[in-house]
Amino acid sequence: MKKRTLVAAGLSMMMALSLAGCSTTVSVPDTVKVENVGDSSDGKITMDSSETVKIVPDMAKIVFAVRSEATKADECQQKNTESLNSLTEYLKGQGIDEKSITTSGYYLNPRYDWSSNTRKLIGYEMQTEVTVSDVAVDQVGTLLSNGVVNGANEINSVSYYSSGYDDAYAEALKKAVELARTKAEALAEASGRTLGYVVSIEEYSDSQYGRYVDGGVNLRKESVSMAAGAEEAAADMNVMPGEMEVSANIKIVFSMGE
Repeated sequence: MKKRTLVAAGLSMMMALSLAGCSTTVSVPDTVKVENVGDSSDGKITMDSSETVKIVPDMAKIVFAVRSEATKADECQQKNTESLNSLTEYLKGQGIDEKSITTSGYYLNPRYDWSSNTRKLIGYEMQTEVTVSDVAVDQVGTLLSNGVVNGANEINSVSYYSSGYDDAYAEALKKAVELARTKAEALAEASGRTLGYVVSIEEYSDSQYGRYVDGGVNLRKESVSMAAGAEEAAADMNVMPGEMEVSANIKIVFSMGE
């Protein structure tokens, strides 16, 4: 039999999908490959497909810093320790588990005066970085406001996560497959063929960013139950978590029938 190969390059099929309860962004692949061997049913269509589902985060991680200065190294360390203890006690008093409070950075450096072109030791500077994990979104505003009153003098970052990441990712995977099938059906029809079964499917590029997993069953239940009102509660405290994007990327190969 005479072999024929058809390559459709640069095919762009723009589609808008509407999901109940979430927004969806579609990423269309640059290249779609259609292969047909003679007049048999051994042809195949290979598709790259991506979907992005948006969800509201319900958990957060805050990185505080406690910075202290003193003329002597031991005095600087003592001041820093006192402020650090104050911050830690405040966090515990807000219901933050001790296991969720981590000293993630620490340094003690000398300070010099160079104004007279000579190095003169004038004191020491110490900073301790404290990472607070497993924070419910409706607590973030309060912790940020009061953390600097109770020992911290810097806020380095706030990161948001979702306990509903796995469900959102599963939905994005399903939608990516549905999108691939829709486009493959159009290609098969345009080629005068019918779309067959799935030959193979591959998942790739799952970054897991934004996925929240906690070992404590009670905390996880609380975070899931408050997720629906998390955005409104956070907004009341001038904290706006916005939405997170959960993306799924697949490569799928379909057979073609007569």
